[in-house]
Amino acid sequence: MTDTTTTLTSCPAVPALPDRLSADTRSPFHIAAVFERDVGIKFNDKDRHDVEEYCISEGWVKVPAGKALDRKGHPLLIKLKGRVEAFYR
Repeated sequence: MTDTTTTLTSCPAVPALPDRLSADTRSPFHIAAVFERDVGIKFNDKDRHDVEEYCISEGWVKVPAGKALDRKGHPLLIKLKGRVEAFYR
């Protein structure tokens, strides 16, 4: 038999996922401690791997609009509305 209480307490504390999170380091919603682990996003019950920013309470995600870039070389983002779920992988 294995003792599950020792394995749970031995792993480092994982920060809770915020309501709004951005992958862009220039954003005020970027939290570096969250990105130490892999974050997964389910949008309308489908896994998305291209999400740049999300907000659970407002129900939207921002994803790149194809290969289009702005004048500073960052991808242009479009906002999609729906049901958003964030989790650690």
